[in-house]
Amino acid sequence: MAYVVTEPCRGCKYTYCAAVCPVEAFREGEDFVLIDPEVCIDCNACRKECPADAIFPEDEVPTVWKDWIRKNDLESKTLPMIRDLKQPLLKEPCNINSL
Repeated sequence: MAYVVTEPCRGCKYTYCAAVCPVEAFREGEDFVLIDPEVCIDCNACRKECPADAIFPEDEVPTVWKDWIRKNDLESKTLPMIRDLKQPLLKEPCNINSL
């Protein structure tokens, strides 16, 4: 079971998660990052680094963001790897979406 990046990442694109990933499972989209589930080793290092609370184990993804499981799986195959810290898109912390 892999970890999944969900909707709260969109528009923020913090990269602390990618910088701590020991297996380079993160992929960079235009305004978000994703996790390649075939590379993810379920180590949980990324989840605690995400200030937007956008990362979940696949079986804990909230219902409203279940479509992000497929998005991570499919789009991660076409996006470039990211492993370094980059400036987030927002200067202010993202407003965490409430369920």
